[in-house]
Amino acid sequence: MRPGSLSGTALDRRGVVVGLGAVAVALAIGALGSGGLRWFDAALAGYLLGTLFAIFGTAYRYVVWLERPPTARLNRRGWQAFRRGGLASFGRLVGLGATNLAGQTFIRRRSQARWLAHQLVFWGCVLAAAVTFPLVFGWLHFESVGQDDARYRAFVGPFATIAFDARGAFGWLVFHALDVASVLVIAGVLIFLGRRVRDPGALAVERSTDFLALAGLFAVSVTGLMLTASTLWMGGRFYTFLTTVHALTVILGLMYIPFGKLFHVFQRPANIGVHFYKEAGAAGAQQTCGECGEPFASALQIQDLKEVLPQVGFDYSLGGGRHYQDVCPPCRRRLVTLAQSARVRGFA
Repeated sequence: MRPGSLSGTALDRRGVVVGLGAVAVALAIGALGSGGLRWFDAALAGYLLGTLFAIFGTAYRYVVWLERPPTARLNRRGWQAFRRGGLASFGRLVGLGATNLAGQTFIRRRSQARWLAHQLVFWGCVLAAAVTFPLVFGWLHFESVGQDDARYRAFVGPFATIAFDARGAFGWLVFHALDVASVLVIAGVLIFLGRRVRDPGALAVERSTDFLALAGLFAVSVTGLMLTASTLWMGGRFYTFLTTVHALTVILGLMYIPFGKLFHVFQRPANIGVHFYKEAGAAGAQQTCGECGEPFASALQIQDLKEVLPQVGFDYSLGGGRHYQDVCPPCRRRLVTLAQSARVRGFA
């Protein structure tokens, strides 16, 4: 049982506090940024409730995730390595953020198609979030300029920014940014689906929940595009129905984030700390195998394994001061083979 829990199945107290705090901060920033709700669009109230639920659920799950012994140890070691690096760590952090988060180059090494799909979905979602959340909280609004009904100025809170012509290319991109995001996401989802249907390896490890995230992203994007289609080419027909369906898909999608596969979006940045941890381990003492005497991992990592594994119910101590983690993988396989052979009195 965790210290913050009332029982084995109770809510984590620290997670609840952090989640409620995150919701309170979001509401406070929203109230300030919208001029005391002056620029808040009441039609977006449903989206706001879904967003607040997602904020609470994501913060709660992230806290609980960080409390797990392996994650807690990696998190602490990552920060220790980052602080020891001094100013050089900041440059390394920017580089890892560009390659691992923005560029996702580690996926490109596995498959160009998977990398392209990830990039399309990633940047489509980033663009959609950059537009949607400021609108939902009232941080972003538009006002007409002068007597020209096609000229608008964008406001971030009370601060006026650029003015643009809605009939120009830039104005079209501003008002259709969500359509662009939808096209990017749909293209990425189709690539993912094509791979999952044709690749035997993907089919072999397929789970029923793997399609849920893709289905949600697809539904949000398609219903959003249908709103634009209704406005531009259908004379507004079915607009009310499409608005309801789109709002439902978005709200359900937001509520799904803390509990489904999309939560890895928030876990992925923490992986940067693992890189600092690995680099610190590689620069330090190395663990030698108790059987063959060859180095096979960092001594820091092996020591952490010895301390963390018993906390999650695994004890690999062999007695006499010996430990299974002190044996390299090739020697482990050899020992398992010898043990199995002895068990059946030889394979001959």
